Amino acid sequence: MPRRSDSPHSFFSDHTRLLALALPMILANVTTPLLGLVDTAVLGHMSLPAMLAGASVGALILTQIYWVCGFLRMSSTGLSAQAKGHENRVYESAKVLWQTIGVAMVLGVLIVLLQVPIVKMGIALTQPNTHVAEYLKAYFDVRVWGAPAAMLNLALVGWLVGQQKTRAVMVIQIIGNLLNAALDILFVFHFEFSVAGVALASIIAEYSMAAMALMVSIKLAGGVRVCRSWFDRAARKVLMKLNSDMLLRNLALQGCLAFLTIQGARYGETPAAVNAILMQFFVLIALGLDGIAYGVEALVGEAKGARDDSEIKRRTYQGLLWSSLFALGYSALFYFSGSTIVMQLTEHTSIVDAASPYLPLMVLLPLLAHWCFLYDGVFVGLTRASAMRNTMIISALGVFFPMWFFTQSSGNRSLWFALLAFLLARGITLAWCFYSLDKQGALSEQ
Repeated sequence: MPRRSDSPHSFFSDHTRLLALALPMILANVTTPLLGLVDTAVLGHMSLPAMLAGASVGALILTQIYWVCGFLRMSSTGLSAQAKGHENRVYESAKVLWQTIGVAMVLGVLIVLLQVPIVKMGIALTQPNTHVAEYLKAYFDVRVWGAPAAMLNLALVGWLVGQQKTRAVMVIQIIGNLLNAALDILFVFHFEFSVAGVALASIIAEYSMAAMALMVSIKLAGGVRVCRSWFDRAARKVLMKLNSDMLLRNLALQGCLAFLTIQGARYGETPAAVNAILMQFFVLIALGLDGIAYGVEALVGEAKGARDDSEIKRRTYQGLLWSSLFALGYSALFYFSGSTIVMQLTEHTSIVDAASPYLPLMVLLPLLAHWCFLYDGVFVGLTRASAMRNTMIISALGVFFPMWFFTQSSGNRSLWFALLAFLLARGITLAWCFYSLDKQGALSEQ
């Protein structure tokens, strides 16, 4: 009997399945930076620049915490996808759902309880002036109460992606972001709530998205009763190991990106501005490549749940095909329109001129980076968090920082040499781990 991908019809329908999972996530991803633009525009029209600065820094503090906690989304996706491929998939999916909800609630409450030291540390690190610090705290003190919803959203989005319900995720994200934008305008311009109004709008949107995602998830869970054994010591130990490995992986990545930002600022005002512009190229490729990775996470995880090594490999190489095509498309876009993109992001001629020499590196960026995006998705689906942790730390300590050190005579460019080498190293090391697991016949082992 021929494989599903042997006939032309099954080949295209098979690839369509991956794209049907990826495209809604790409559209959902696009709405998030657009929402950031609305927040910035609303804050930018307030009476004092300090309001924009304070709220922006307050949002940055929480965003960084939420980003580090992104391990919850990744572990939830991998476990949910494997549960979907399991023989007893309804029970296993419900088990993963409630376990990840439990972890999310603990993290959310912990952030709320630690809000005072968190904001003090944020102020100490950013060192804003008195007026900016006042508005920073006014924003943070309101927005932090959305932490439980933010953590719950990470868990539920991950679970829904694992269940291959990316269209539902897209709809929820778009509705939530539109609600946030509408409430921004209402609270700030009609009720005159100032920066607290922007924070309140975000909280309402976060809890609304969490409520919608929870309703969809509970419906999909099939009414399975929650069992105490799902939260016993053995279960907690497994979840703790998986999530702690993902956390260390995220911290290593964040350390490299933070170093790029901080060191770039030390080179001067113009290099710092150039780096901010160039990071938007990175954000652009993440919108597409993350979408492909999400689809691969779901399909690879399902194949692992079914203990099907050949299907894991097929879905991995299928994802590589599409991530390669996206990477080539991005490189072509940056080659022909890189200067135009820079000029759309800033009107300052000095910054445009300073950014121009970096454009060849931006052309290389997607070609070198798409491997790590794709294999990240594969290893999320496999829930091989220790491999993700180890390869990230190796790439950071063994490639990123040495590359910067040995090329620092190039000034700010050395940071981008280091970032490109780091991204390539992550892709190579993850690919090697995948190859090793395949040779051992251990891709689908728990």
